[in-house]
Amino acid sequence: MTELSWEQVSARRLARHGLSAPAASAPDAAPDADRVADAVSTMCGAHAQVASAAELSVGLRVPGATRALVRRALWRDRTLVKTRGPRGTVHLLAAADLPMWTGALSAVPAPPWERAVALLTPQQTEQVLAAIADALAEAELTTAELTEEIVARTGGWAGERVMEAFQDRWPRWMAAMSAATRAGVMCHGPNRGRATTYTSPTRWLPGFTPMPGPAARADLVRRYLYAYGPATPAQFAKWLSAPEQWAGVVFRSLDLTEVTVAGTRAWVVAGDTEFPDDRPAGLRLLPYFDAYAVGCHPRERLFPGAAAERALAGGQAGNFPVLLLDGTVAGVWHMRRSGRTIRITVEPLRPLGVGRRRALDEEVERVGHILEGNPSLTIGTVDVGPHA
Repeated sequence: MTELSWEQVSARRLARHGLSAPAASAPDAAPDADRVADAVSTMCGAHAQVASAAELSVGLRVPGATRALVRRALWRDRTLVKTRGPRGTVHLLAAADLPMWTGALSAVPAPPWERAVALLTPQQTEQVLAAIADALAEAELTTAELTEEIVARTGGWAGERVMEAFQDRWPRWMAAMSAATRAGVMCHGPNRGRATTYTSPTRWLPGFTPMPGPAARADLVRRYLYAYGPATPAQFAKWLSAPEQWAGVVFRSLDLTEVTVAGTRAWVVAGDTEFPDDRPAGLRLLPYFDAYAVGCHPRERLFPGAAAERALAGGQAGNFPVLLLDGTVAGVWHMRRSGRTIRITVEPLRPLGVGRRRALDEEVERVGHILEGNPSLTIGTVDVGPHA
């Protein structure tokens, strides 16, 4: 059995995420939308609850990229699609991967919270999904507009405001929204002012059809292990928000190789057992919900010592932007923007030497380049709490 150190695992993950040193390496050519999509595909999606965080998360992995390029890939070239991904949260996914994602997510047992809502019968859910598909086939509709279209196709029951949400009540049909995105009948369209719109994934990927469940979930496990392995079924289940027992069955059905990481059993795809001997290196400012911070395990290795207390929220990763040093979390940071002015405060958990401070200055400049602003840096306490 292959025995690996945490340093070897960390170095490989950094390289595969495009986060290895040097930070400011110039691309061979101007990056394009395809390179952006490739980066998003490799990282298994970029969390997009905070749009600027998603743009930075992707930009950090594509030398020379800016938020304008990420937006172009999403809204003009449509090599990215905005929809729900792992854990049922809004992500940017590579459009070419959408058949795999919808097939895999449809094969995952519905989470307990979704089953507990029970606002729709199975027949009503099917009616709502059919109405959504019909209404969005050639349109981009706001929630209010989509509600009208669904009610017109199903009946007044679909519009009853009975779903508890953020001190408000949403229409009944929205209890089927997660099922609709998993089934591939809706995704996000471009915002209309401040209003979110929804449309059909076939407008991003003509001829789109979800992959069969078994093939899709096998492909997803292999992609996850490529970016985040070695990993265990429990870690995969946590990342995907799936039952651990179900994940164990899926792992046992695939051709995987068992390894040990610092004495702990984990798995990689069979044949994918090459690991670098170099130690992980480099400094990064990862934004809210960055895939590396959320997807990499074990947490006690990625968030050692004081980092766990400072940068995790109830054990949950992603709620704080993090300072990454040599593959592990070593601080938190925060950004305030006003126009083109970007004020960045970094709170390291240990002193930064001259070399580290120089690298931090370079990373701040890179953040400014990606987000198309003028950055400034303050070393000090971050007084902003975790993002919900």
